[in-house]
Amino acid sequence: MKISIIGLGWLGTPLARELQQQGHQVRGTSTSREKCDSLNTAGICCFQFVLAPYPKLPVPEALFDADLLLINIPPSTRTKPADFHPKQINQLKNLITEHQISKILYVSATSVYPSENQLARESTVLSLANTGNPSLLNAENLLWKKKGYDLTVIRFGGLLGDDRIPGKYFSGKENVAGHPPVNYIHRRDAVRAVSWILDKDLWNETYNIVSPEHPSKKEVFEKNAAECGFPPPVSYESPARQKWKKIGTEKWEKTGFQFMYPDPLDFTYRL
Repeated sequence: MKISIIGLGWLGTPLARELQQQGHQVRGTSTSREKCDSLNTAGICCFQFVLAPYPKLPVPEALFDADLLLINIPPSTRTKPADFHPKQINQLKNLITEHQISKILYVSATSVYPSENQLARESTVLSLANTGNPSLLNAENLLWKKKGYDLTVIRFGGLLGDDRIPGKYFSGKENVAGHPPVNYIHRRDAVRAVSWILDKDLWNETYNIVSPEHPSKKEVFEKNAAECGFPPPVSYESPARQKWKKIGTEKWEKTGFQFMYPDPLDFTYRL
């Protein structure tokens, strides 16, 4: 297939390499000219493409000559207004419709679920009144509305592994929430999950994709510190206050996908 990836970042770049190795014709985007030059030199076709939230540069038409478009851009909710990401998605939907792209994969996140000390499944009813991430939920809804294409929404958990070590972010910090269960996915399994969706034609679905084991944050942070040689958190919340959610993965596991890293305590890292 001709596959275009909006967002050749930490996940998109290894995904592009994997899909190329499988024989697909892959193109992608970065907001950085320098990053595009580097990727093109490395053999990954990259176009500079900036949605701010409207296109700042001429739209690269070749990018939308595709059988499948994978949308993998973060909502930037910490630095942008809540309607910024939905406006980006609306722009992409217009281009999808204009170019009659038949298959869309949208990378969302499990942050759409509220944290109410509960098990969250795809069947959980979400609205703007209860979602944990209005920008992502609005973006998902925009893509589902009056669509003329096959769509699958991937709700990834925390993308970790390799050079992203969760315990490192909390090393030496005080009053850390250690009791919540983690909802992590190793980058390698995330890449494999996208390939699995394509191979098995898993369209017009929403999937929670996180490792099926959910150790506590404290267990993960302490093991990271011991294995990687940095200090663990100085102290943990006492009493435990932070609300949490555990992401249910039964629907995804029923597709037959086998995780390389089913337990976040066994993730591999490199310093």
